[in-house]
Amino acid sequence: MTEHPISRNSRKAAAAIPAPAEPRRAAEAAQDASHDSRPAHRQPTGRPRSGGRAGEADANAATGAARTDHGDAAHQHAAAIPEQTDAAGAPGLGRRPARPSPDPGTGPGEDGYAARSVGSGATGPDAERLRFVGAATRRIARGIDLDEIVLGLCRATVPTFTDVILVYLRDPLPVGDERPVDPVVLRLRRTDRIPAENDADTGGHALLSLQNEPSPASDLTEVRPGGPLAEVLRGVRPVFGDSEAVGAALPELLGAEFCIPGPHRAILAPLRGRRRVIGAAVFLRRAERAPFEADDLLVAAQLATHTALGVDKAVLYGREAYIADALQRSMLPDSLPQPTGVRLASRYLPAAETARVGGDWYDAIPLPGSRVALVVGDVMGHSMTSAAIMGQLRTTAQTLAGLDLPPQEVLHHLDEQAQRLGSDRMATCLYAVYDPVAHRIVVANAGHPPPVMLHVGGRAEVLRVPPGAPIGVGGVAFEAVELDAPTGATLLLYTDGLVESRLRDVWTGIHQLRDRLTATAELTGADHAPPLEPLCDEVLDMLGPGDRDDDIALLAARFEGISPEDVALWHLDPDETAPGRARRLARSALQQWDLEDLTDSVQLLISEVVTNAVRYAERPVTLRLLRTDVLRCEVGDDVPQLPRLRQARPSDEGGRGLYLVNRLARRWGATRLSTGKVVWFELGGPAPA
Repeated sequence: MTEHPISRNSRKAAAAIPAPAEPRRAAEAAQDASHDSRPAHRQPTGRPRSGGRAGEADANAATGAARTDHGDAAHQHAAAIPEQTDAAGAPGLGRRPARPSPDPGTGPGEDGYAARSVGSGATGPDAERLRFVGAATRRIARGIDLDEIVLGLCRATVPTFTDVILVYLRDPLPVGDERPVDPVVLRLRRTDRIPAENDADTGGHALLSLQNEPSPASDLTEVRPGGPLAEVLRGVRPVFGDSEAVGAALPELLGAEFCIPGPHRAILAPLRGRRRVIGAAVFLRRAERAPFEADDLLVAAQLATHTALGVDKAVLYGREAYIADALQRSMLPDSLPQPTGVRLASRYLPAAETARVGGDWYDAIPLPGSRVALVVGDVMGHSMTSAAIMGQLRTTAQTLAGLDLPPQEVLHHLDEQAQRLGSDRMATCLYAVYDPVAHRIVVANAGHPPPVMLHVGGRAEVLRVPPGAPIGVGGVAFEAVELDAPTGATLLLYTDGLVESRLRDVWTGIHQLRDRLTATAELTGADHAPPLEPLCDEVLDMLGPGDRDDDIALLAARFEGISPEDVALWHLDPDETAPGRARRLARSALQQWDLEDLTDSVQLLISEVVTNAVRYAERPVTLRLLRTDVLRCEVGDDVPQLPRLRQARPSDEGGRGLYLVNRLARRWGATRLSTGKVVWFELGGPAPA
């Protein structure tokens, strides 16, 4: 082989510098023990034995290859020596044909290496391997997910250690103590190679050229139990491709058309995780490059070990992230209700891929009287604990909303609940109740950013809401304000992650949100409100690349209201004439609304519900009809006990009223109020899903 001029100059420079005595003795010891037969995976303990380069490489690699070329005076003396390069001009491992000379002071050895003193007695080739292993393992360890770790292995080894690498992983990958499925299937996860000057000229080895990408059929390899590949994977240690054990294993993994390029030009390294083999890595060198050496098996073992442990870590992290994300999503509503008189849209974005769990939540809760409660909150922190507290507070808010408590009372009870959960359980929350009949909204705030209302004309307004103290502080009173909710206006409730970041404070972000809403409304014109779903997307687009430090919950409500012409309300005295009067009033209203086809059903059901109400009520009973896309009938009284559907016996004289309501109504329900209850049912419109 023609000697490269740079390599020749390096050996001359090394020969001209006398080496210290200690490195010379270490090199002699390394030469004497070059045929040490200890297993590659054993780590020396105590004082290093004269185990040659293999023992020294393992000892240094076990400490993470912490020694660098900036350590002691001996290395500084050798730093002036030009670094050896291969024919391509880049420093490489295993690119020399033989072993170094035992005496670094006598000039270049027979393998072409110029021995150098690096650290404490390490020879040139060993130092290069140690530095490579240290850099490669650090690059592999930087990966968090599976693709980053496998990519780190490929980029670290090509071209420094190998010309071609193929990484196979089990499919599916077992997680933790999970028992793997049988049979063992390996999937080609990634390949990498050095682009050759002429890929077609590869000595007949199509795999080395990789001109043809592996076909889908070759991506999956089933490992036959007891087969050659299974035996090699069971052995754990890397082996050369031309050994007897691997001769039949590589064709099983790479295909029957594959033939070993030459002696010591392929290494098959099993990837063993914490409990089992999870894959394999194949390293290949082209014919124009020096073959692998025995010490390169130790390098491959270190790379395989770090990669396998990294894959184990990534799989466990991926499972935890999936569980956390599933927990977060399960605590948020799957879909929003569509109550009468308001349209809703929402968005949720986690803080980052590395912190998917947060305490932000939103909710929309239908209330009696066609009202709806709008809730958004933020538990402090990003952890499973924050998500668990968020779930408890959201459940508490839903329960309190079902009692039809005023917004300030809901926040008061949430504050007490947070204190029961712990002294440091704090959260912010905004609770609003929208009445589509009155076109009003009642808002109470507990330390949350104020809502923003976008009017039809394009004006965006930050609502003046008392800020209040966060939930969990205790001993504070919450205030509620009642505001107009004009038809066509859009109310945006959000968490601080939308408006606050490292680059801006809360109020700067709120003003930017207001300006963004105004600019979006100008695109649709003054007479038309922007579509709700695209409006949410436009709001999230205001975030820059580095602007998202916190998770974001966004709830948008478009107020449509219910026209007074579509509402009929009466008060009935709780006496025996109430059911008949209710039937007459309902029939008259249906005639005005051109809904005579519903008259019979409405009169029958109203008669049953009003009869039950006046039987126990002491105060006037209310009857209200609402005409929207359906006809909604509501009967309210001052008795808090809710009626329950039951199966009447043949001998019972009563108990069949709710049975008729359940069979004839599209939907029905009963809700407890602070002053009693409301029983409602709906008729007409499309059938419920």
